[in-house]
Amino acid sequence: MAVDTSFSSDTGPRAAAVAGVPMAPAAAAAPAATAAGNAGLAGAAAQAEAKAPVDASAPTAAAASVPRTLRDVVFVEGVRTPFGKAGDKGQFAQTRADDLIVKVIRELLRRHPELPPERIDEVAVAAATQTGDQGLTIGRTAAILAGLPQTVPGFAIDRMCAGAMTAVTAVASGIVAGGYDVAIAGGVEHMGHHPMGEAADPNPRFVTDRLVDPSALNMGNTAENLHDKYPHLTKERADSYAADSQRKYATALAAGNISPDLVPIATRSAENGWGLATSDELARPGTTPAALSVLRTPFRAHGRVSAGNASGLTDGATGALLVAADVAEELGLPVRMRMVSFAFAGVAPETMGDGPIPATEKALGKAGLGIGDIGIIEINEAFAIQVLAFTDHFHLADDDERINPYGGAIAMGHPLASSGVRLMTQLARQFAQRPDVHYGLTTMCVGLGMGGTVVWENPHFDPGAAAASVTSTERSSS
Repeated sequence: MAVDTSFSSDTGPRAAAVAGVPMAPAAAAAPAATAAGNAGLAGAAAQAEAKAPVDASAPTAAAASVPRTLRDVVFVEGVRTPFGKAGDKGQFAQTRADDLIVKVIRELLRRHPELPPERIDEVAVAAATQTGDQGLTIGRTAAILAGLPQTVPGFAIDRMCAGAMTAVTAVASGIVAGGYDVAIAGGVEHMGHHPMGEAADPNPRFVTDRLVDPSALNMGNTAENLHDKYPHLTKERADSYAADSQRKYATALAAGNISPDLVPIATRSAENGWGLATSDELARPGTTPAALSVLRTPFRAHGRVSAGNASGLTDGATGALLVAADVAEELGLPVRMRMVSFAFAGVAPETMGDGPIPATEKALGKAGLGIGDIGIIEINEAFAIQVLAFTDHFHLADDDERINPYGGAIAMGHPLASSGVRLMTQLARQFAQRPDVHYGLTTMCVGLGMGGTVVWENPHFDPGAAAASVTSTERSSS
C-alpha cells in the first residue's frame, strides 16, 4: 500500500514559511492612506511588477503541498546464463564477460515486449573484479551494448558475493523513493578471466594492526574456521548436505524447473568452433556422501572443507527486472514477488559464513516476521558449513524442506557477484508453484565478514492452500 508522508497538511502562511516560501505581509498591517495615495501606490506597484524579472529558482506555493509517497517494489522477471566452469576448459573460456550480461539484458526485454525500453530508468550491474571485460562501468556499457536507448543510464557496483543482491536493493530503494519507475539489476563474474582477488592489494595494516585474522582473506580458510567455531557441525554433516544439494538440483532439472530461467549463450572455441551453452556445467548428479568423504581438503591438512562441499569456481551472469507496483499495473507487467524488507550486516571477517544469520534477523525484524513465517529459504551455498551454521542457529534441520528446494551453488556454481539474483529467480519460480507459501527469503554470506538478506512476499499466496498444506503436514507426521 502507498504511504503518504507529506510533511504538513497546513496550507496557510506557516506552511508556506516552513516550505521555504516567503510570507507576504498581512494586508491588515498596512498603514492607512488617502484614496489618491492608494491609487498612486497601486500604479507604482503595477509598474514594478511588470518590470521585475521572474526568479525561476524561487520555490512556489505549490511546492509546500507536494506529497512524498513510498511505493511498493515488485520483481517482474529474473533470468541467467547457464553457469560454466571457470578456466580454459569451461564453456565460456573464450566468451567475454560483458557479452554474458548483455545477453541477459536482452532476454529480459525479449520476455516483456510490453515494456518500452525507454521506460527503463537505471541499469545496475555488479562485478567483484571490475577490470578488463568486467570494467569500464559495466552497467552503462552493458546497457549500450544491449541496444537500450542512450537515455538509459547505468552504473557498476561491488559487494563481493552479494553484488547482484546489492544492485537489487539499491535500485529498489530508488523505486521506493520515486527516483525510478523501472530498473534492471544483476551481476556478472567471469572467474576464468578474473580469478578471485585478481590484482587486489590488501593494506598490510589489516594484519599488522591485527584488524582481522590473516585467514580472513582466504574464503576456504574462513569455512574451516566455521567448523572450528561449531565443532558439532562435522564434515560428515557437510558432506551429507552437499550430496543432498546435488540430488535436489538433479530432481529440479529433470522436472523442468531450472531450464526456463536460462538464456542460451553462443560460445566460441578456437579448437571446437561455435557452440551453444544451454545448461549448467558443474553439476554432479549421483554424488554420495561416501564419495565426498575421500576428497582432499586443500585449505587445511586433515580439514573439513573440500571441493565437494563447497561451490565451484564459475562463469555466469544474472539479471532482474524491478518495477514500481503501480507502474507494473500500468504496463501490464506480471508480478512474481513483492519486496518486503532487506538488511545487510557485518560479522567477524575470519568467520564470514556467519553473515546470513544477523542479516536475516535484521530483515525479519524490519518485516515484523519470524523464521517460522518463511516458507522457502534460498541461501547461497558458498560452503556447506555456512548453510549448516544458519540452520543450526535458527533450529532448523539440516534437510529442512524449506532450504533450497531446487538445490544450490554446490551443484550449479557460484559466479560471485551474480549469485544474488539467481537466488531470487529460483524463489520467484517456486512462489508460482507454491500458493501455500506466503513469504520467502534470499540470503548469502559475503567476503570480509558480511551477510545480506531480502524478504519477499508471494503474490500467488492463497490462505486456503496454506491451511490445506498445514493439514496435510499434520496428517503425515501423525
